[in-house]
Amino acid sequence: MDDNGRPNHIEDYLARLHTGQWFGWSDSKNKVYANLIIHDDSKDKPSESNCTNGLKSLQDAWDLEHNSYKSNRKSAYGDIGEQLDEIYKDIDAWKARIKSIKDANPKE
Repeated sequence: MDDNGRPNHIEDYLARLHTGQWFGWSDSKNKVYANLIIHDDSKDKPSESNCTNGLKSLQDAWDLEHNSYKSNRKSAYGDIGEQLDEIYKDIDAWKARIKSIKDANPKE
């Protein structure tokens, strides 16, 4: 995964297929499909296309979740405790701020 938690390697897909140390790499410094090895005889080696398609599905799901209006709104709203304090101090200012966030991130 990258620094934001977005899947970026077939290893991210493989880790979700089964539990435990069922796979590894013949060259740990060069983690490419050609170096993929299966440690657990009860597990089949997925095809390279399954790995790349699986990774793409994980990335698409991550992108949808993290680039949606809900995610954008949630991060812009801020901490709930701070919002409650803001409501207590000036509910009209809070309403205006929330409205601006919703306007900037409309439902899709």
